[in-house]
Amino acid sequence: MVDGIYTLANDSVYDQLVALLNSIDANAAGNFPVCVIAYDDRLERVRAEVAQRSHVTLLEDAEIFQTWEDFSFQVWQTHPTALANWKAQGIQTRFYRVGENHRYGAFDQRAPFERFIYLDADTLVMGPLQPIFERLDADDVVVYDFQFKSPDHIFNLQCPHLHQIIAPQRFAKTIFCSGFYGAKRGLFPPQQRQWLIEQLAQGDAEALYLGAPNQSVLNYMVHKSQLSVSNLAHDWPSDRVTGNSVTSSHFQAQDQVLYDKGRRLTYLHFIGVSSQVFRRLCAGENLEFPYREVFLHYRYRHAPQQRPAFRGPLKPYKAPPPPLMQRVLRKLKLSS
Repeated sequence: MVDGIYTLANDSVYDQLVALLNSIDANAAGNFPVCVIAYDDRLERVRAEVAQRSHVTLLEDAEIFQTWEDFSFQVWQTHPTALANWKAQGIQTRFYRVGENHRYGAFDQRAPFERFIYLDADTLVMGPLQPIFERLDADDVVVYDFQFKSPDHIFNLQCPHLHQIIAPQRFAKTIFCSGFYGAKRGLFPPQQRQWLIEQLAQGDAEALYLGAPNQSVLNYMVHKSQLSVSNLAHDWPSDRVTGNSVTSSHFQAQDQVLYDKGRRLTYLHFIGVSSQVFRRLCAGENLEFPYREVFLHYRYRHAPQQRPAFRGPLKPYKAPPPPLMQRVLRKLKLSS
């Protein structure tokens, strides 16, 4: 059985990708092969990075991507307003965030890993990943987050028949963030995908959340297919569970690894920190954001001489809003 790690990237997230790959080398505690799934064709720097790493490959299989893009387009054709809304917003592609659907290629029978862990590029591995694979011996999908506290980022909670689609007890326990999960190749064969599209067309599509389409559809696919899901935030003992989001400010760093009240994190997700922030930081702009030094350590782990010499005073990555009068003047087009 071939176990491996996937991420999704292009040159826009190059700095995060390098940091992620270095953190896997340092902390995953296993010689896992890694496959970078191409988000789109902006891959010059990604290809060069992959070529330097013997255990990393790049998946840019047009046939696999087309299969899952077509599936996703069929999904959104069943929604009463999604395609029209995105077109009105000026989105030129067939649907919103087409490239994100390439990650579904990990489920394709033509993909390289039988069991896998998927991580967004804006994550850092902080601890061993073998426990995730071990849990896949018993369950179809393994997740580890607290997304169930914010279900409105997964489904349209105003959908009147949401709980007819997903039972409330399952809804509360198994909703997950699509930035980190373990799963298996072949969970969604063609006949299952066709059945899911038929169910969506019969009214289920109203439950999808348009703001995070890939995350919503993936959760729907898992729940509607009645796959077994283990959320380690529920299933591990409380004295083993940690947080994983950059929005948690209490983690402590020791030897460039983060701990939550003395417990080692499995991963850190820089959710809400845009790729532009990482690019500006690595270009030398002195931006402050949570766990910045940990990110910089892994980004330049093999090239410390390339670490930027920061210019100017430290400034927050989220600029404060302009004063009220300035906002009023801008609105009146009296100020640029």
